Amino acid sequence: MRVTLRKAGTAALVLLFLTASAPQASAADMNGATLGLAWALPFAGILLSIALFPLLAPHFWEHHFGKISALWAALVIVPVALVFGVMPAVHVLAHTAFLEYIPFILLLLALFTVAGGVVVSGNLHGSPAMNTLLLAIGTVLASIIGTTGASMVMIRPMIRANDDRKHNVHVFVFFIFLVSNIGGSLTPLGDPPLFLGFLRGVDFFWTTTHLLPETLFCAGVLLAGFFLLDSIIYRREGHLPKDPTPDKPVRVRGGINFILIVMIIAAILLSAKLKLGSFTLLGTEIQIQNLLRDVTMIVVTLVSLWLTPKASHDANGFSWGPIKEVAKLFAGIFVTIIPVLAMLQAGKNGAFAPLVALVTNADGSANNAAYFWLTGGLSSFLDNAPTYLVFFELAGGDPKQLMASGALTLAAISAGAVFMGANSYIGNAPNFMVYAIARNGGVKMPSFFGYMLWSVCVLVPLFIVATFLFFL
Repeated sequence: MRVTLRKAGTAALVLLFLTASAPQASAADMNGATLGLAWALPFAGILLSIALFPLLAPHFWEHHFGKISALWAALVIVPVALVFGVMPAVHVLAHTAFLEYIPFILLLLALFTVAGGVVVSGNLHGSPAMNTLLLAIGTVLASIIGTTGASMVMIRPMIRANDDRKHNVHVFVFFIFLVSNIGGSLTPLGDPPLFLGFLRGVDFFWTTTHLLPETLFCAGVLLAGFFLLDSIIYRREGHLPKDPTPDKPVRVRGGINFILIVMIIAAILLSAKLKLGSFTLLGTEIQIQNLLRDVTMIVVTLVSLWLTPKASHDANGFSWGPIKEVAKLFAGIFVTIIPVLAMLQAGKNGAFAPLVALVTNADGSANNAAYFWLTGGLSSFLDNAPTYLVFFELAGGDPKQLMASGALTLAAISAGAVFMGANSYIGNAPNFMVYAIARNGGVKMPSFFGYMLWSVCVLVPLFIVATFLFFL
């Protein structure tokens, strides 16, 4: 009872602080220039909860993450309703739900389901050449079926290929670097931040063309470095024990899911090209072509479930747990980020003026290196999707301007969010999933800080070189 009362008291104090930090007047739109930093506390709170609870209190988090997400969301919605009015709060929620959250979750759901139906069976010998090839395939797949999908498809074949190796930890560290992160940088399907950019108006193939040099450089250096490292370790291992999963021909099952992936891509591309009219619901204008895109995601999900044999799902260890967690957490993230985005839109006139100064040169131009490292630094420990949105808005939030005169800035933000999600286990959702699956498969994965030692020694120098090559 005391804990409950303490929580209620804390929530009441935060609510009072928030309502006191905004003008007591009704408004249809939130004016970010009038909002104090207290409005950003729930957003910071939910991101820190996502980053710390799984490490410090994993069992508590596993059972209560949905409630924690709802609490942080309530600490925004209730003050918005009190300060600006109930209907403006409803309209703000509807706008976020219809135009951002629902399309975002439905795409993840479709990709998650489709990837869960693709099974790579058989076994190959984990030689340096074969491991490098598997990593390269996974890196390419990541931009087609997403980093989560590619990680799910490739992780078990990678474990089977290396289950006879004495030293195989480095294989899975580089797997997280490449397949779970950097490989997803070339399309909006690859990583959630890029799909949020697409929903904001960034062209589908913009990242393909503008991030291709950076991606080829970073992925190429990592693949070459891995091959050299794996070759040295492979030679030092000498005679290997008998492979517990002897070589067998590799077969790919679930071909219907590849057709469904094409349907997903087609639906997204058509939604950006077609103009079928619109209608208004709860103050939000909804484009009919976007509604059809979202319905297609639902249909694809149902068809995949219908046509994929249960044995295929079992072989992949498929369950709804991860997507349920993502849905609940991102519901909270999308709500708590509402006032933050309004404050960022205010630019120098808002509470985030010091942050604007950090990413702005003396002549007023964008400091692209700062955008790359600040976006990447936060994406290393907080979720990279909302971090992308923060800096997207900080850069002006106008997709047409960012794709043209601000192309280098948008590339820096995109690369920072996607690439540097690899810096820690909690930087991107697939990272911890790969850690858990590999550990269950007998791989002695490094600890949280042990993994970061790998990223500091391998990724940070790589990103420093990439900064000088591409963002200065």
